[in-house]
Amino acid sequence: MRDTALTALRPLIPTIIDKNAVNPAELFQNRTLRPILKLQNDLLDGIFRQYIIKRKGAFHKLDQSKQVAYIENSIRKDLRFKNLLVGVITGHFTLEEWALFIADEGELTKRMTNLLVQRLTSQVVAFRV
Repeated sequence: MRDTALTALRPLIPTIIDKNAVNPAELFQNRTLRPILKLQNDLLDGIFRQYIIKRKGAFHKLDQSKQVAYIENSIRKDLRFKNLLVGVITGHFTLEEWALFIADEGELTKRMTNLLVQRLTSQVVAFRV
């Protein structure tokens, strides 16, 4: 019941074509990670905004290219922050997805991190306010 409810919440992403996936990790990325990141976008945005505030707003003094680097560095190097974001995503896994994730945790965490960086850097203009 929980698994059905979780998957029903996820938005469909019509641009994703499963048959183009070349390996199980890419299939997991497309079927699970991308929809969850899209579903959680507002929360991820809010978490990052709070992260900026906690760090005294240095982000807003940077030009756009340095803001992109700041976002990437924050996600890749600040392990507490990265783990928070990973938890926001993995908390929406079904039990089957969790088992798949654990089986290839290194690769799938790397993919998740890359998607988080892409998602937040693509919205960098919104953080300027």
